[in-house]
Amino acid sequence: MSAHAKRILLWSLLGLALAASLIWAFIPKPIAVDMMTMQLGEMTVTVDEEGETRVRNVFVLSAPINGRALRIDAEVGDEVLAEQTRIAEIEPIDPTLLDPRSEAQARADIRAAEANLILAEASVKEARVELNFALSELRRARSLRADAVMSERELEAAERTYQTRQAALETANANRQARQAELERARALLISPAESRLLSKECPCVPIRSPVDGRILRILHKSEGVVSAGEALVEIGDPADLEIVADLLSSDAVNVEPGQRVIVDNWGGDSELEGRVRRVEPFGFTKVSALGIEEQRVNVIIDFVTPREQWSRIAHGFQVDARIVLWEGKNVLKLPLTALFRDHNDWAVFVDENGVAKKRNVKLGRRTGLETEVLAGVSQGERVVVHPSDKISDGVVIEARRLE
Repeated sequence: MSAHAKRILLWSLLGLALAASLIWAFIPKPIAVDMMTMQLGEMTVTVDEEGETRVRNVFVLSAPINGRALRIDAEVGDEVLAEQTRIAEIEPIDPTLLDPRSEAQARADIRAAEANLILAEASVKEARVELNFALSELRRARSLRADAVMSERELEAAERTYQTRQAALETANANRQARQAELERARALLISPAESRLLSKECPCVPIRSPVDGRILRILHKSEGVVSAGEALVEIGDPADLEIVADLLSSDAVNVEPGQRVIVDNWGGDSELEGRVRRVEPFGFTKVSALGIEEQRVNVIIDFVTPREQWSRIAHGFQVDARIVLWEGKNVLKLPLTALFRDHNDWAVFVDENGVAKKRNVKLGRRTGLETEVLAGVSQGERVVVHPSDKISDGVVIEARRLE
């Protein structure tokens, strides 16, 4: 072979290699994507919300009168018996300190009461003297009447005088007792708080007993101090009689009905608990969310169905997650929400057809926070792109991502 032919052959090979490289560089390469195969499975539609446990019936013991409540020795969790366990005691309040003017008036009232008492005792002495004189007159009149010296009328007058003087003595004694009471009342105004503490030891306290059997849930007034009538002291209830209250958005609460099943989780145990909706309260209230948005909420009351032995460590005021089951089905064709994207007014997915991504509009049914039911558009066994990116379009070559 001549040198010219060799040069032609060499340049031809180089040209072919360059052309092959260019063709290889511009051939579309498959895009690695995550795929899943459409299968039938179970699906549960729930309304999820945080809930709080509470004792069904909480009894609040309050002070029946104004007074000073003694220190409550009981502790939270102590067992109490109805009408037997004494929880608190209330004794009289100490008198207030008098200012100088009030103290001067009180001492003046004492002196006036003492003077009135002296006057009343003098009246008693006078009445007693008059009574003794009337008694002697009556005896003399009876003696003269027996000798027929005095008439019957004069004897009756003597007896009347005696009875009148006797009544006057009783009146004087009663007046003296009243003046004595006034003196004691005037002196009572000068009793100091220190003297009141000494006297209160002899005064019986008002006991407060538990109205029901149960345990102490909360002590609202532990230390000794002055309380007013109606002030709450202790909360009592039965920790075994628990319920769950969850405040749902009003838009979710309209789909909840009594009797629906509830899944209780994130309560601290290893397994889920079973519950049942007992009541949806017929009124809503406004609650400000963590983002500062006003929301209309409705309380839903849930009862435990799982035996208490499995959740005995739960008590009043514990936080749980309540998932109220609105619908559940088996053999449901479903796919994750991450596989969907909007195609104008419809929902669509990318289906793998022989290594090529094909856009397919789908009709959806019920959905949860993670997946949705597919009614039409794809069928069982087809592979769907789970996380379509902006690189995926109709007709793009794709391949399943390899797990390393």
